[in-house]
Amino acid sequence: MLRPLPEKKLDSFKEVEKSVSRNSTIHIDHNVYSVTSRLIGEKIKVHVHAEYLEVRYAQRLVERIPRLRGEGKHRIQYRHIIDSLLRKPGAFENYKYKQDMFPTTRFRMVYDGLLKARSARNAAKEYLKILNLAAKESESLVDEAIRILLHTRNQIIDSTAVEEVFSELKSDNRPAAMQIHIQQADPAIYNQLFTNQEAPWITLN
Repeated sequence: MLRPLPEKKLDSFKEVEKSVSRNSTIHIDHNVYSVTSRLIGEKIKVHVHAEYLEVRYAQRLVERIPRLRGEGKHRIQYRHIIDSLLRKPGAFENYKYKQDMFPTTRFRMVYDGLLKARSARNAAKEYLKILNLAAKESESLVDEAIRILLHTRNQIIDSTAVEEVFSELKSDNRPAAMQIHIQQADPAIYNQLFTNQEAPWITLN
């Protein structure tokens, strides 16, 4: 009563074709995902798996994104859109997914501090320079640089200050409080472990 098995394995995903919006986003199953800004205006194919999405362009895999559960949600990666934001910093203040542009609480603290001292446009320009450094170099090192500045300076933290501390961290010229000294072991101590005596025989009764 059973029909013959298929000649090849059935695909475990569904394939959809999407156009990347000017905001560098695509809509999949009523959720929004960001992709690299290089694909803005291009048509891509998305393999929708149970746990993730595979974004393909020109028959090449360019991105794998964790799939969102439910509907009406979004997953926006600042690294995807930082180049677009740098070209139009004035749009940052009213950007729909602005909250996703703060990788950690410390990044948000820097932006809020800039807003108090500068116009919204200038604050956005300075903050986006910091965010770009995190995107192109190292988010963890930029976050650490901000942490140090927050504890050592009472003035507004701008991109110049962050870049200076970041460069010190990157070259491992850290402040004394951040350095970890590990004493080198003396190889001579291992000679004390060797003797000319043979291990004594143990007689079993």
